[in-house]
Formats: sequence, structure tokens, C-alpha cells
Amino acid sequence: MSTLEYVLVEPNVEATATVIWLHGLGSNGHDFEGILPELNLPADAPVRFIFPHSPSRAVTINGGMMMPAWYDIITMGSKRELNTQHLLDSAEQIALIIDNECEKGISSDRIIVAGFSQGGAVAYQAALSYPKPLAGLLALSTYFPTSNSISYSEVNQALPIEVMHGLTDPVVLLEMGRDAVNDLNAAKFKPNWTTYPMEHSVCLDEIKDIAVWFKQTLKLNE
Repeated sequence: MSTLEYVLVEPNVEATATVIWLHGLGSNGHDFEGILPELNLPADAPVRFIFPHSPSRAVTINGGMMMPAWYDIITMGSKRELNTQHLLDSAEQIALIIDNECEKGISSDRIIVAGFSQGGAVAYQAALSYPKPLAGLLALSTYFPTSNSISYSEVNQALPIEVMHGLTDPVVLLEMGRDAVNDLNAAKFKPNWTTYPMEHSVCLDEIKDIAVWFKQTLKLNE
């Protein structure tokens, strides 16, 4: 399996933690790169950010058009149909990035996996099945399509999971995000669920909350 290309943002000091942040359908790794200044993390925060570029593939709901996509979506709606093998392959590629960070000296429990929309669906699969303990999982405006098939990693049973969603999201419906939280609760995880007055996007209040969560999860204030 070929390694994904990605946008790499190194800290001003030696990195001791990594955030791997996955974009949504039709976008690329530069999508969330622009949010970094808005996080206002400490200047000496030892956090490396990796923003992978998804492969390009034909997407059925867009007339078979080739575009960046973690997986093909065949039908929309709350019970959307998708190519699950594509999603699993993408999650495996994210696991390879995590492996690579560990080989560079970053402890696995200092690695956060984050994702928006399609990227969030892959983040759920990649993080919750990863065989080493991670630092956290951030799921933005997304859903958990592999909740009924995933083999959960026991070492991540206490993983901090932050789930954020727009109250008026017309793309990934609010109920889809809430269903993911319910599935996580049923699997004995303890996700935190927060909603915002927005559609399928990111808002300033959410960015502020993400920054607080990063600082808490990676203990950046200590």
C-alpha cells in the first residue's frame, strides 16, 4: 500500500506529540492547515501537525467525478451507502502514518487522530482499532459507519473522544453524529458531545473548544 502524501507543520521546538487531521470529501490536506493560527496554542507547544491528502477516486453521488475522497459514497441520507473497503483501506493508511510517527520517537499515547466529515469516519475506524494507546480522537461533523463491524482495540477503551457537530448540518445530519455517540456509549466509551449553531462547517466557538481540548489532552499547560 502506497504511503499518503501530507502537509507537515513542525513546531518551533522538538516535537513530542502529533495531531493527524483528516479533511472532508473533495478537499485536501491544506483545508485545516489554515486553522492552526486560530488555535492560539503556546508558541513552544511541541506538537507536530500532519494533514494527509486523501487519494482521488470516482465518487458516485457526484456523478462518478474524480475527486479527493477517503471512500466512495453511493447514496446520501442518514443511512447512506458507501464503499466500506475504501474506508478500511484509508484507515489502514492512517495507521501507517501513526506507525511512522512512533518510529520517529513520538509515543503513541501522544498522538491525536482528528477528522472532519468523511475524514472523521476514517478517524473513528483508524483510532478505535489501533493496537497501541493513543492520546485522543476528535470527530468533527461526522458519523461512524463502521460501528457495527469494527474490532475495537482494548488498549484504547479509555481514549478521550471529543465529538462536535452542527445543529443544522444538512450533509451529515445531526442524528448521524448523535448515533455515533450512542454507538460509542454502547461500546463502553465515554465520548463528549458538543453542538454548535452551524451547518456542515467549522465555527469560531468550536475552534476555541478544540484548542482547549488539545491543550488538556496533550497537557500543553504543564
